[in-house]
Amino acid sequence: QVQLVESGGGLVQPGGSLRLSCAATGRIVSIYAMGWYRQAPGKQRELVADITSGGTTNYADSVKGRFTISRDNAKNTVYLQMNDLKAEDTAVFYCNADRATYYQGIGRYTRNYWGQGTQVTVSS
Repeated sequence: QVQLVESGGGLVQPGGSLRLSCAATGRIVSIYAMGWYRQAPGKQRELVADITSGGTTNYADSVKGRFTISRDNAKNTVYLQMNDLKAEDTAVFYCNADRATYYQGIGRYTRNYWGQGTQVTVSS
């Protein structure tokens, strides 16, 4: 099994910054992509940004130029630096591990995993 442990959410004023972290733990062989999704009240979960093990990044148009995703493959950790936060960024942010390959017992498995979510609130 793989566990994703998120940290860094909180309350921030408009224009402020936050940095989210997500560490994947377990007997991990590799993770194809790690990313962040968010879900605001009454809305569907949407991709914010993701990054492959090779460093290819992908961003939602609404966060381009404000958010930066990075990854430490040796630590199986992904970060999301969020600058110039706006009220519309308020949501629960979820970490995702896409195609995480891991050992369990004598077996080797690949599946997707989600973190438990961390609240980001942008308000004055």
